[in-house]
Amino acid sequence: MLEPESEPLLYAPAGARVALVGGAPLGHRFMVWNFVSSRKERLVQAQDDWEAQRFAKVPGETEFIPLPPRRP
Repeated sequence: MLEPESEPLLYAPAGARVALVGGAPLGHRFMVWNFVSSRKERLVQAQDDWEAQRFAKVPGETEFIPLPPRRP
């Protein structure tokens, strides 16, 4: 976390793309695999949607990567 009025300094290799986002903290987040949410039930829905392949396809991508096994 940066202090107000501080001036951050960032070094990156040539050709890097960087996004710096600021604001008030969002609160606690839950994470499962590549999904992040403030609500656990939304993570369950995201996992269901992924397994049913309801997410939009990435152009040119043909491989489907299954979720890791779910914990009870």
